[in-house]
Amino acid sequence: MADEPSNQDLHSLRADSIVRWIIIGVEYAIVASLLLVAGVVLVHSVDTFLRYGQNFSGAVVEAIDGILVVIITLDIAHTVFGHLRTSVFPVKPFIVIGILAGVRDILSASARLTLTSSLTQREFYDTLISLGVGVGVVVFLLLGLLILRFSGHVDD
Repeated sequence: MADEPSNQDLHSLRADSIVRWIIIGVEYAIVASLLLVAGVVLVHSVDTFLRYGQNFSGAVVEAIDGILVVIITLDIAHTVFGHLRTSVFPVKPFIVIGILAGVRDILSASARLTLTSSLTQREFYDTLISLGVGVGVVVFLLLGLLILRFSGHVDD
């Protein structure tokens, strides 16, 4: 008789199971939302690029920026989906996503400096600051990756 679960234990197990299924449902909704956002941003970026009008260089900068946002969004969706399959929350993919975001800032700032001919002095300085911050983020996160690698940390 002592081996049988009590009524209280059964209610607790059911509640745990319900909460677990709700969390899984929300996580899948997040992945679906990220994929939807990535698709919308990609379509918008291509549409904006194809309707560039007189400002081709600005359209190129916006297209590069939009495509990099799509890549970052897909990486986040892939990492969250991997978490759903393994129930492990890996560190390394999020560091890589951060590096991609930093590289996006670097490329956007570089493209703005290269392709935009009419920057005011303030815009030029703001772009240089953005470029410096992007480089700093990438270097900092690369150091984090090195620390993970030499510490023996392994994401499952």
